[in-house]
Amino acid sequence: MRLPRTRPRSLAGQLFAMQALLVAAVVAGCAFFAYASGRSQAEETAARQVRAAALAMAGSPSVREAIRTPDPSAVLQPYAERVRADTGIAFVTIMDPDGVRWTHPDPSQIGRSFIGHTERALLGETFEETYTGTLGPSIRVVTPVRDGDRIVGLVSAGITVERVSTQVREQLGALGTAAGVALALGALGTYVINARLRRHTHGMNARELSRMHTYHEATLHAVREGLLMLDGQRRVALINDAGRELLGLAPGSVGRRVDQLALPAPLTGALLASEPRVDEVHLTADRVIVVNTSPVVGGERRGTVVTLRDHTELQALSGELDSERGFTQALRSQAHEAANRLHTVVSLIELGRVEEAVDFATAELELAQVLTDRVVGAVAEPVLAALLLGKAAQAHERGVELVLAEDSLIDDGALPRSLAPRDLVTILGNLIDNAVDAASETATGDAGGSVPAQRTPARALVTVTARTESGELLLRVADTGAGIGPDDADEVFRRGWTTHGTGRGLGLALVRQAVHRNGGEVTLDRAPGGGAEFTVRLPPAGRTAAVVAP
Repeated sequence: MRLPRTRPRSLAGQLFAMQALLVAAVVAGCAFFAYASGRSQAEETAARQVRAAALAMAGSPSVREAIRTPDPSAVLQPYAERVRADTGIAFVTIMDPDGVRWTHPDPSQIGRSFIGHTERALLGETFEETYTGTLGPSIRVVTPVRDGDRIVGLVSAGITVERVSTQVREQLGALGTAAGVALALGALGTYVINARLRRHTHGMNARELSRMHTYHEATLHAVREGLLMLDGQRRVALINDAGRELLGLAPGSVGRRVDQLALPAPLTGALLASEPRVDEVHLTADRVIVVNTSPVVGGERRGTVVTLRDHTELQALSGELDSERGFTQALRSQAHEAANRLHTVVSLIELGRVEEAVDFATAELELAQVLTDRVVGAVAEPVLAALLLGKAAQAHERGVELVLAEDSLIDDGALPRSLAPRDLVTILGNLIDNAVDAASETATGDAGGSVPAQRTPARALVTVTARTESGELLLRVADTGAGIGPDDADEVFRRGWTTHGTGRGLGLALVRQAVHRNGGEVTLDRAPGGGAEFTVRLPPAGRTAAVVAP
């Protein structure tokens, strides 16, 4: 028959048993030490007491005078008994040099020989010994009585071992009571501490706690989302590998306050907020992350649990999708316009006006081909050329003319190898989109921003410059819009900034992030036409990024 498998005792229970045994052992050891020390101290005190009595009597002139009388016992016996009663010792024996007693607590022992050693005293030495005499084992001191240079007698004073043991037993009762109280208090304190430990460990034993810690560590490092835990003082209590990577933190960040981590101010504010945050988008130097915070409360604020999701790739894909959607709309519009022009040409031919039809078709073809030839001739990079042509079609649909500056020239392979096509689309695409918006709004008299609308220009124009300078890639986008006022110059690259009443305001923030990621710099100036002019410089090798405003 197999016995049922019992669950191991909880960690709190094991610690309680160990601490109870430890407290009991400590109390027992202390009690034994106190008993041994008390007995030794009692014996030492008794020895000092009898030595003092013996020496006092041996040095007394009355004792020497009594020894000179024919019957010393008649004088010494009452004196010795009085001293014995006053001092509380067991016996005081005065004897002649041959050891014959002159005094004794039992008068019948007077005249008999002293039981013990006297040789050392006869040599003039005072000594102590434990010896069994007529009263039983005793601690005694023997000392000589001198009359001038002669030893005329001996004095022995002693206290029985039984009396010393009785005194120690009397102290032992108090010692046992104190030990019992100490043991009870120790057991009570141990129980209280372990009851609290049991609550914190939820009654689990050491093996279960170790297994849970192993699972915890494995789960923490296996989760692809960032996980950050802050304590009540807003210090980093725990962070997994993904969270450290998303926030760009060093391995020694645990234990530091959030405001000491050099994170962007909006992200720091979200982490320090007392209320929950749900799906907030924040930008770090290299990433777009979604932040969720949840305070941990239990009667008082105990900390915050933060989850981080990387939306950098998703945001880049969304930007590319927006660009593709714009291209599609532009192509649809171009197809519609091409169909209208074709119908016009056909109608002119049907009316017999062939020469006018040819002139109309040739003029439209030359107008459409000018920008294509200019872009293809100056920009040999296919990604950049395709982007410029697509954005030109989009701008045309909004009544904005997009032109390529005369000094633009980029050969095939001139782009930095570290510059990903996606980053190029993000940088130049967002700058052109913003420039087209600004130029279009100014042309229609609906200029936004903090600067009053200027005189409407003759045409809405966006000028793009793309060339290499000293190994660097230079991209410049200028518009004829209302421009950006000095008050907003420092804020344009911040997430959420926009000249529109609605919108996410992520475009320029993503531009700065992509430039930073590729080690470049972006500057903002006023364009010759009065609008904004953004200049991006991307080196062939990465370096620390900078954002410069006027």
